[in-house]
Amino acid sequence: MTPLQPPMGLIAELTHRCPLQCAYCSNPLAMDRPEDELTTQDWLRVLDQAAEIGVLQVHFSGGEPMARRDLVQLVAHAAARDLYTNIITSGVLLTDAAMAELLVAGIDHIQLSFQDSRAPEAERIGGYKGGHAKKLDAARRIREAGLPLTANFVLHKQNAERVEEMIALGEDLQAERIEIAHTQYYGWALLNRNALLPSVAQLEHVNRAVAAARERLKGRVVIDYVVPDYYAARPKPCMGGWARRFINISPSGKALPCHAAETLPGFTFPSVRDTSLQAIWNESDAFLRFRGTEWMPELCRTCDRREIDWGGCRCQALALSGDASATDPACARSPHHDLVTEAAAAAEGAPLDLVPRRLHGHST
Repeated sequence: MTPLQPPMGLIAELTHRCPLQCAYCSNPLAMDRPEDELTTQDWLRVLDQAAEIGVLQVHFSGGEPMARRDLVQLVAHAAARDLYTNIITSGVLLTDAAMAELLVAGIDHIQLSFQDSRAPEAERIGGYKGGHAKKLDAARRIREAGLPLTANFVLHKQNAERVEEMIALGEDLQAERIEIAHTQYYGWALLNRNALLPSVAQLEHVNRAVAAARERLKGRVVIDYVVPDYYAARPKPCMGGWARRFINISPSGKALPCHAAETLPGFTFPSVRDTSLQAIWNESDAFLRFRGTEWMPELCRTCDRREIDWGGCRCQALALSGDASATDPACARSPHHDLVTEAAAAAEGAPLDLVPRRLHGHST
């Protein structure tokens, strides 16, 4: 048996607070309250433990990580422990002063998210007036600081026709990497799926646009492309496989194999408040349960892609089939694949009304 490797990356969800209200957010519907967040000392201890067990990268995310007043201190501590530091941000709080402090702290990379290529549409989705202009300013600050920039554009049925404009905007911002990512349907995005899931025609349009841009920008800009699982023939290797490459820490300190894992019933996820990262990674039932291939149903265990997609996404299997241990319905071979095609059909012509993300959650 291959020895268990340490996680490559730590995803530090510092807070669920965010100035934006994106209806495609993958945060849980019931988000952690500010008073329940880990303290600065908690996070410093987690970063120390991450370095000690061999983690290479730390990704500060949220919510909006820049809503935490101690972000600069955390970045500096991670850098001092030789961890590669990345911030995943909306950019609306990235002022000149904040950029200067992050540079001194030793930040390595910033990933900047965009809701659209056009301000009115972006601000409608994000629910933040003036937000698009602040994002453009943030991109300028990142590039002037000499940092690598990844521009992330989230696609759905209400903006897919502007994918060429998004790629052009990424070029104008001098991004080294442009991520064209179709919405992944967890949390708020799952709640709003009918208003967000694109049609086959829209998907084909985006496929062509991305292929053309990749050819045109080859050697100059990397374009990452994430397709919606609902139109894929095979499932994605979610997070590189359950508890294989990443460990995700929620704002309140729960250790998760992926950011959406709290939706799974029958799990007790350990907390970094009282359990070390090493014990969580090596011994926790929550991390062991779907790691590897032994847990897989026969269909997956006998598939030649079992160590490529690792059975797909457990949270998606639960959300669609009601069984977290089932073959991911995104797989064309799944006995539940009809649930995916039915969901796509239900989104055709559905109302475009969206339920905005709210920190206090959603009640039906």
